Amino acid sequence: MHLPAQTLSVALLLALPAAVRAVFKDEVGHIDYHHELLGVPQRETTFFHRPRPQEKASLLYTLSDLGVLGAVNPSNGAVVWRQLLNQNITDGGGHLRAGEDETWLTSALGSSVHAWDAISGRNVWSLDFDGVVKDLEIMEMTEDDRKDVLALHEEGGAIVARRIHGVEGRVVWESREVTSDVPLQVSTNVGKVFVVTLHGSLLSYNLKVIVLDTLTGKKLDEIVLGTKGEVQKPEDVQFVGANSAAPVVAWTDNTLTKLKVNVLGSKSRQEFPLVADTLSVEVHAPHTLHSSPHFLVHTRTKDGSKADVFHIDLKNNAISKAYELPLLEGGSAFSTSSSASNVYFTRVTADEVIMTSSVSHGILGRWPLKTGTDKLIAMHGVSEVIKKSEDNYAVRSAIVTDSDDWTQIVNGDVSWTRPEGLSGAVAATWAEIPESEDLAKTLEAEAHTDPWSAFVHRVTRHIDELQYLPAYLQTIPKRLLASILGSDTLGSSDTLSRDSFGFNKLVVLATKRGKLYGLDAGNHGRIVWSKSANETPASKPWDVKAIYADDAKGFVTVRGANGEFITVKSDTGKTIESMPAGLFPSVESAVVVDSDVGPWLLPIGEGGKIAEIQSSWAPKQTVVTRTSDGGIRGVRFVSKGEHATEVPTWDFNTPAGQKIVAVASRSKHDPIASIGRVLGDRTVKYKYLNPNTLVVAAVDEKANLLSVYLLDTVSGQVLTSSTYEGVDSTKEITCAMAENWYLCSFYGEYKLRDTQAQSLKGYQVVVSDLYESDNANDRGPLGDSLNFSSLDPVDQPTGPYLPSVISKTFIISSPITSLAVTKTRQGITSRQLLAYMPESHSIAGIPRLALEPRRPVGRDPTPAELEEGLSKYIPAIELDPRLQITHQREVLGVREIITTPAALESTSLVLAYGVDVFGTRVAPSLAFDVLGKGFNKLALVGTVAALVLGVGVLRPMIRKKQIDARWKL
Repeated sequence: MHLPAQTLSVALLLALPAAVRAVFKDEVGHIDYHHELLGVPQRETTFFHRPRPQEKASLLYTLSDLGVLGAVNPSNGAVVWRQLLNQNITDGGGHLRAGEDETWLTSALGSSVHAWDAISGRNVWSLDFDGVVKDLEIMEMTEDDRKDVLALHEEGGAIVARRIHGVEGRVVWESREVTSDVPLQVSTNVGKVFVVTLHGSLLSYNLKVIVLDTLTGKKLDEIVLGTKGEVQKPEDVQFVGANSAAPVVAWTDNTLTKLKVNVLGSKSRQEFPLVADTLSVEVHAPHTLHSSPHFLVHTRTKDGSKADVFHIDLKNNAISKAYELPLLEGGSAFSTSSSASNVYFTRVTADEVIMTSSVSHGILGRWPLKTGTDKLIAMHGVSEVIKKSEDNYAVRSAIVTDSDDWTQIVNGDVSWTRPEGLSGAVAATWAEIPESEDLAKTLEAEAHTDPWSAFVHRVTRHIDELQYLPAYLQTIPKRLLASILGSDTLGSSDTLSRDSFGFNKLVVLATKRGKLYGLDAGNHGRIVWSKSANETPASKPWDVKAIYADDAKGFVTVRGANGEFITVKSDTGKTIESMPAGLFPSVESAVVVDSDVGPWLLPIGEGGKIAEIQSSWAPKQTVVTRTSDGGIRGVRFVSKGEHATEVPTWDFNTPAGQKIVAVASRSKHDPIASIGRVLGDRTVKYKYLNPNTLVVAAVDEKANLLSVYLLDTVSGQVLTSSTYEGVDSTKEITCAMAENWYLCSFYGEYKLRDTQAQSLKGYQVVVSDLYESDNANDRGPLGDSLNFSSLDPVDQPTGPYLPSVISKTFIISSPITSLAVTKTRQGITSRQLLAYMPESHSIAGIPRLALEPRRPVGRDPTPAELEEGLSKYIPAIELDPRLQITHQREVLGVREIITTPAALESTSLVLAYGVDVFGTRVAPSLAFDVLGKGFNKLALVGTVAALVLGVGVLRPMIRKKQIDARWKL
C-alpha cells in the first residue's frame, strides 16, 4: 500500500512535535529544576495583607527590585502568583499599596498604574499616563464608602496628582501644578490630600506641602516648611506618612545630627537630636486610619542600632518622645504592624526577636533566634502580630538578610528561606566538577616521570585505594535496588562528584547585585556556595562583560565593565584573585583566546582597543572587536620582544544609516559529525564548514530595513548578505549560528510578491543553510583540497571562496528571544533551536527539521525528499505547547540560554537565567543511548528470572523425553 506524497508530507509535519516533545510526564522534577524567584523585596513595597476580609489568613506581597510583583504563601514560602511589570527587568523603584479589608491591591511602575486581584493576581484595570509615577497611595475614606487610589506624576515641568476610582479604574479628578519643584510623595488623612515637593534649586531645597480637597482636587493651601538649604537632596526626606489620623513628614539635615518632623496640614515643625555617629535613619509608622498616631525612628550607628518611639497629640499636633529602645550591637531590623488601634513594633537582631507595644517600652514577647551556625543579619523586614490571649502573642517576620535571602521567622524559628539573591543573573557559565586536588597532583607527577616509575606509582596507588572497596561494596545493593525500582533510594547527596553520564556539572552565575553563586546542576540546582556582596569587586548594578570557566584548573573568572575582575574556585567559591574597579581601564567586552600559556579571558577596552600584553599571552587567532564608530574590526597580535601588540587586519562598516544590533558566531564546542548531507537520491550536498564566520545584523531605522551579513573573520570579507523590508527596529532582533546554518528573528511586515499585493505582519525567522556548491556531489572550487585559507582565494583572483546559500522565511505565532542551539558531545544528534517566549514565559525547543530551508515550495515533496524528512514549505509555524521544555512552569525574564553537552551523545544540558533560574536536559533525537526513567526494569528483571526458572524446570523434562525417545528406537 502506497500513501500519496501529500498525505505523507502532512503526517510528517504533524508528527514533529511528538517526535521531539520536550518532556515526559514522569521526567518532570527529575531531569529539570526551577528556582521560582521574585527578586529582593524592597522595604516600602512589602507587606502582609488579608486578601479576603472575612478570612484571617494573610498573604505576603512584594514588588521586588527587579519589577516583579508577587504574592507568597507565608506558611511555606511558595509563590502564589507573579507578574513582571512592564515586561522588563528594572533596577528598583516602583510602588505597591493595599487598602485595608480590600480584595485588590494597586501598583505603579514607570508611567503605568495597575490594580490586581489579591488572590489570583489577575489585572483588574490598567492606566497609562505621560511622565513618571513618583508616588502611590490608597485613599481609605471617600464620600461613597469605597477606597480610591492617589497617584502622583511628574509630567514635563508639571506635578500632577490624580484620584483614580478604585473599582472602575477611571480618573475622578486631576490636579496639575506647573512648577519646577521636585515631586516627592502624596499623602492623605481623613479630610485632605497632601502633595509633598522639594521647593528651590539643586542643593538648596526646602519642603513645600500642597493641600488639595479630597472631593474635587481643588488646591486649598500651600505650606512651606523650613528654610532654603535645609534639604539638599530627595534622600534627606526619610518618611512621608499616609492613611493615618495624623500623617507626618520627617527629614534630616545633611550632617545627620537632627531629625525634623511635621504633621501634614500644620505649619509647625519639631526637631529631635540624633545620636552621635549616625549613619542612617528610618521612620516606621502604621498605614491605617484606626491606628494610634505613633511612629518609631530607627537610627543606625557605627556601633549598632537604637530606636525612639514618638506619640502625636491629635488635639494640637504636638509630637513627644514616649520612650526609647536601647542601643544594641550589630544590625537590627524594625517593622510595624497594627491591629485595630494597637500598634506593635518588632525588632529582629542577630540573636533574638523582640516585640513591644507603641504605648510603653515593656517587652510583650522575646524569642531567641534559632538559625544554627549561620547568623542572620537582617537589613529590613515586615511583621504580623497575632494576639492569642491577654499576655500571649505570636509574631512572624519576613526579613531580607545581608546575603539577599528572604527569610520568615515565626517566634524565633526560621520557617522558610527564599534565595532571592539568585535572581537578576546577568552572566553564567558551565563548569566541570574539579577532580580531587590530591588525584590531580598524583596524575601530574606520574606524567612527568619515566614509564617504569609511573607504572609502579600507579599500581601502588591502586593498592592503597583498596581501603575504599568495602564501603563501595556496601552501596551496591542500594544502588541495584534503586536502579531496578527506578527510584532515588540513595537520596540526593551534598557532596560534589562527577557521574558517568556527565549530568553532574556546576553552574556559576553572576548577578546584577554583585554576587556569585555556584549551583549543582546534577542535584536539582542546589546552591553549593555564594559570595557575599561585599567580597565581589563590583559596583551596583554590576555590569558583567564576560565569564569564563577554566576546567583544567577548576577556576572561574568574571570581568566587569569598570576593569574589575575576580577569579574563584568553581566548587567552593574561594577567591583566588581579584581586582577592584578603577585600577584597570574600562572594559567594553572580553573574549576567550588561545595562547602559548593556554586559554584565557582577554579584556577589550572601549572602542575595541586592546592593551599591550606579554608575548606568551598573545592570542593565536584573529580577535574581532567593535570600533568606536560602530563598525567591526579584526586584529592579530605581533610579538615584539617580550610584548605583543595588536595589528588591525580588516575593518567592516555598515552602509550609512545602519547600526549593528546583533552579532552571532559558532560555539567553541560545535563538533561536526558529517561533512555532507545525504539526499534522498543518495547524492551528497557538502556543507560549508568554515569555523571563522560571524553573523552581523544591522538595521536602518529610517528605512525600516534589516541587513544580515555573513563575515569571514580571518579576511573580513562578506561571504553573503541579505536585506529584509518593513522591519520594526524597536523590537528585539536576535541571531544564532551553528554548524553550517544561521538564523535571525525579528518583527516585520513582509510583502508578498503576487498580483494582490498582500502583506504579512508578524514575528519572522529567516534560516539560511550554507553549502560548498549549488549542485550535489560537488565540492565547489576547493574540490578535495585538504587545506583552505580565507586569505588565498580559489574561485576568483580577487574574491574569497563563497558558499552556496539556501534561505527560507517563516512566520511564528509569538515572539522569541535569547536564541541558543543544543550541543552534544560528537554532534551526531540533531540540533534543536531553544528560544524564550516572553509572552507565555516559557522556553520552546524547535526541531531543526521544522526550520529546514530546503523544504519544497508550492508543491508536494517527492518520495526522495520525503525520505530525507522534508515536508512541504508552509510559512506559518505554530509553536506547539508540546515543544515547550518548561512544560507548565512559568519562567520569568530569561536573559540568556546556555547549553553544554553531556557525556551521553543524545543529551544536552540547558540552563536559562534572568529573573528565574531554570535547568533541564533535552534529547532532540530522543534518548537513544540510555533507558528512560519510565522504563520498567522490575518487569525486565522479572521476565529474565521467569525465563531462567522456566529453563531450569523444563530442562530435565526435555532431557528425559529425549532419552525415552532414544530408548524407543
